[in-house]
Amino acid sequence: MALYNFKKIMVVPTAKDFIDLTLSKTQRKTPTVIHKHYQIHRIRHFYMRKVKFTQQNYHDRLTQILTDFPKLDDIHPFYADLMNVLYDKDHYKLALGQINIAKNLIDNVAKDYVRLMKYGDSLYRCKQLKRAALGRMCTILKRQKQSLEYLEQVRQHLSRLPTIDPNTRTLLLCGYPNVGKSSFINKVTRADVEVQPYAFTTKSLFVGHMDYKYLRWQVVDTPGILDHPLEERNTIEMQAITALAHLRAAVLYVMDASEQCGHTLSQQLELFNNIRPLFANKPLIVVANKCDVKKISELSEENQKIFADIVAEGIPVIETSTLTEEGVMQVRTEACDRLLAHRVDTKMKGKKVHDVLNRLHLAMPTKRDNKERPPFIPEGAVIHRKAMEIDAPKRKLERDLEIELGDDYTLDLQKYWDLMNAEEKSDKIPEIWEGHNIADYIDPDIMKCLSQLEKEEELREKAGEYDSDEESEDEEMQEIRKLASQIREKRKLKILESKEKDVHGSRLPRTAKKVDRATLEKEMEDLGLDMTDKDESHYVQQARRSGSLIRKRKRDASAPPTSRTRSQSASRPPRDQSGIRDAKMLKKAKTMMKNSQKGMNRQGKKGESDRHVFDLKPKHLLAGKRKSGSTSRR
Repeated sequence: MALYNFKKIMVVPTAKDFIDLTLSKTQRKTPTVIHKHYQIHRIRHFYMRKVKFTQQNYHDRLTQILTDFPKLDDIHPFYADLMNVLYDKDHYKLALGQINIAKNLIDNVAKDYVRLMKYGDSLYRCKQLKRAALGRMCTILKRQKQSLEYLEQVRQHLSRLPTIDPNTRTLLLCGYPNVGKSSFINKVTRADVEVQPYAFTTKSLFVGHMDYKYLRWQVVDTPGILDHPLEERNTIEMQAITALAHLRAAVLYVMDASEQCGHTLSQQLELFNNIRPLFANKPLIVVANKCDVKKISELSEENQKIFADIVAEGIPVIETSTLTEEGVMQVRTEACDRLLAHRVDTKMKGKKVHDVLNRLHLAMPTKRDNKERPPFIPEGAVIHRKAMEIDAPKRKLERDLEIELGDDYTLDLQKYWDLMNAEEKSDKIPEIWEGHNIADYIDPDIMKCLSQLEKEEELREKAGEYDSDEESEDEEMQEIRKLASQIREKRKLKILESKEKDVHGSRLPRTAKKVDRATLEKEMEDLGLDMTDKDESHYVQQARRSGSLIRKRKRDASAPPTSRTRSQSASRPPRDQSGIRDAKMLKKAKTMMKNSQKGMNRQGKKGESDRHVFDLKPKHLLAGKRKSGSTSRR
């Protein structure tokens, strides 16, 4: 588990936001109403509370900032040096020191003004002291604008740093830029580091995690290092140097055997010798990467001698290719095994191991006589072992069959069934539906019957049984057919005409259009219909009826109606009787109507003209002490 979690550091607000937050909280959380006729101790307490509340808010927030940010003396040297490289240790300590001084100054200002407020003899003086106290606190915080902005930038960068545990099992990749370090970490872990064909793609530390021998390992990818003095190295290179100096890890020094990185093997060896003091007391492996381009055996004699000298010093050299993944797993296994052995040796040399060894006792029994007692292996076990050593032909698996047959392969699981009669394995299984075997209902001669039917149908078609007898139609039927085709053509033409019209308004339904009788009869005569003697036809009667409804009927002079109901239309009942079944239901409806109107009637008596006073004695006018003046509130 990681020791440090920099993602939980509280956001550092700007000086302006800090002041706004604190003053608005003071306004919301403390009382806001005070009068000059209150007793003086009450007025003093009111303003003291505001000053103390503001001071406490500032104190809590600044203390939270100081507590959240890591102290460089208390954290692991790796993180301390990394923060020094990234943020400048002096600037960081200075900013936190300024915040601490501001916190103490605000506490002192509040203490001084609370003491002065004890001698305030009026509301005005107490208020002015409160204003001065809050103003001085805000001025102190305004002066910390740059420190707060710097700490916020540090917080944002810290939260983006990878979580590296300095004490866990670690593999550390280092070397010149563009030699294949990021490609290696992408292959052995679940990390996804950017890989590009140019130098310094990796500008900061990246961490990936993997499992080996049921243990969790972290692999750290460092930025590329160039061969020049320590003082001339930039921030990117110094991150790699910091990791090499402080992490107890197995170091994988990656070299580009093909020299495609832009640096020769002799330059890479010089860098190796330059940073070699950082490899002290750490397992070291040299990784000759890009062997898919050029292997060590294909190099010149001088370059081969470089790797031979490294091997002579007892440092293993392993050829790898992150493109073809050749040797990648070998490097991982070798590095992990060496680191595990190194960690055990380190613990054995320490002082804590004696406490553990004191609790362990290995019993070694002494011989009771000189008789030889070889290990006894049962005869059955010996036979079984011999049977296993026989080179019997390997059983073909389904996977082997699939590869061998290719597209012709079909999965047949029935051949593995254990049946009494092996010949029944390939039998078809009956299909059961609602307890019945479907095969029982299938006619075995159905295909034969079908072919006979098809032949019979062919004979019937040849005999002309299905030919339509158009010649048998009489002249009247032919005339009707001809007329129908004319009507269809006319209808299609009408549709096309209506589509060509440029109508922007809403289209009315056909029922809304009034068709004149003469127009209709003319159109029908054009189509070939006889339209004579049509006075009693349906469309004429409809036209008469619609005209009579539209035209206003003249009333004959008659006696005035004796009742209201007779004057209304007989086809429409009165509104209060509509939907009423009988007299009992009518009575009930009237009662419900009166009850629903009671509330409205009651409210109707209180109008603007009634001069109704809702509250005869308003409390805010009649309660409390009365000031000097006239009785009339007007």
